[in-house]
Amino acid sequence: MKFRSPLIALALLAAGASANAESKLLDQLKNQMGGGAATSAGNSGSSGAGGLAENFGFSMPAIGNSTVGNAAGVLQYCIKNNYLGGGDAASVKDKLLAKITGQKQQQSGFASGAKGLLKGGDGQTLNFKLLSSKVKEKGCDYVLKNATRLL
Repeated sequence: MKFRSPLIALALLAAGASANAESKLLDQLKNQMGGGAATSAGNSGSSGAGGLAENFGFSMPAIGNSTVGNAAGVLQYCIKNNYLGGGDAASVKDKLLAKITGQKQQQSGFASGAKGLLKGGDGQTLNFKLLSSKVKEKGCDYVLKNATRLL
């Protein structure tokens, strides 16, 4: 029994740290999208995917022309899982798909994105399956906003 108490304490500590990290990620996504005030000096003047607080060891993958297919795939994932609704997201996805027709690398990126894996042109990746619903929604909004700029 003595051995269980430290394990339980360690598990609770890890769960708390994970929730804290996810909360910080959500704040960072809000800040990047202009939906909230900056929570630290490190991200108060930031913009773009690299502008999230580096002191947390995380930044959103950069979405650009080299990742059009992946962005379309992530939009598909977000629509399918009801994190994005309406015709806007589907329209953006369809327009992006039209841009990549016949491009094998971009089509491969679409397949990864449709499974919930956002890959940025900067080498960063984010697996949506590991995030809470609230953070997934913000991540999907981030992808939609940035994908719209690629049209």
